[in-house]
Amino acid sequence: MPSYPTETRSTPPVEPLQGSSVDDLVRRAKNVHTVPPKPTGQWQNLFLALVVLGGGALIWWLATRGDDIGPPPVVIPPVIKPAPDLEELAAPVSKLTLKDIPFDGEAAYTYLKEICAIGRRVSNSPGIAKHRAQLKEHFEKLGAKVTYQEFQVRSPTNGEATTLANIIVTWHPERKERILFCAHYDTRPFPDQDPRQPRGIFLGANDGASGIAVLMQLAKMLPAYTRNVGVDFVFFDAEEWVYGVNDPYFLGSRHFAQEYVVKPPEHKYRCGILLDMVGAKNLDLPVEKTTWSWQDSRPLVEAIWNTAEKLGVREFQKTLGPNEVLDDHIPLHDVAKIPMVNIIQRFPWQLWHTTADTPENCSPLSLGKVGWVLTEWLNAQK
Repeated sequence: MPSYPTETRSTPPVEPLQGSSVDDLVRRAKNVHTVPPKPTGQWQNLFLALVVLGGGALIWWLATRGDDIGPPPVVIPPVIKPAPDLEELAAPVSKLTLKDIPFDGEAAYTYLKEICAIGRRVSNSPGIAKHRAQLKEHFEKLGAKVTYQEFQVRSPTNGEATTLANIIVTWHPERKERILFCAHYDTRPFPDQDPRQPRGIFLGANDGASGIAVLMQLAKMLPAYTRNVGVDFVFFDAEEWVYGVNDPYFLGSRHFAQEYVVKPPEHKYRCGILLDMVGAKNLDLPVEKTTWSWQDSRPLVEAIWNTAEKLGVREFQKTLGPNEVLDDHIPLHDVAKIPMVNIIQRFPWQLWHTTADTPENCSPLSLGKVGWVLTEWLNAQK
């Protein structure tokens, strides 16, 4: 979730004018506009005479000026540019095509569409249960071990105890040093940022499904992954199971981080990568500010963005994003002490939390670029 900086400006008090009467000050304070009284008596006659003489002089001056007055001023209307297309809003765009990228972006995009075909995937709903089964089947077919990490929270709708579940996908469990890839697999209950349909259907194609789709495709290389590190995927439940301003975020990642500390596993995570909104047509991935503020995470950021630069994926920009983003990477870093990076679309993204966050506004090429960078980075690990 993004947190936007706010700016408070104070207006200096207005000093009263010297010599102002109390009535004048009251009128100024109430912003009352007064009209001067009309002249009366002999002063009225003098006033009318001056008006007549002045008007006559003006008419004579205009009649004798001829063409020296010149043409009337030309008013140039402002140039109004049409609303930019999604692709036009993108930051530097690499010239790569799907044929140039060995990572199959089309396959990842197919997964994204299959996820969105389920519909809404709100925590503790039939939609997320179907999505959970979908992921379990996919990764088990590829040879991974899939477990559910269940935890209980209070439902934000009725306050009842509710069981939710993170999904942990494990590759090469015998390797004690591991790398963590993660994303959230729930969707927000409603598209509350949509100006027309704030209670409409939110599919979360980019916000949620895109990161999962990349990992579903990335998983195909992992059975034969021969480096010395193991790999885990974790899909968090209840990242944004929120209906009101007081509802807590990141319930799944908080639980995962706490369990990692309270019940330490035999393995240790070398680092973690969070994927959140990585499929937009106007892909724009600056370095997220919170990630860069962590000294232990900077080498990870540099390694990934240097990999992208080497491959010519210019959408990974070596600039800081405009906002600090509150997201699942924070409990993983601050509680579990895992060096983390959040790969996320630049904020503000114009379709964020709206009904327009659909597969049509995502791109196989964007998914391919992100997946290729992660594949090359992963292959470089020792």
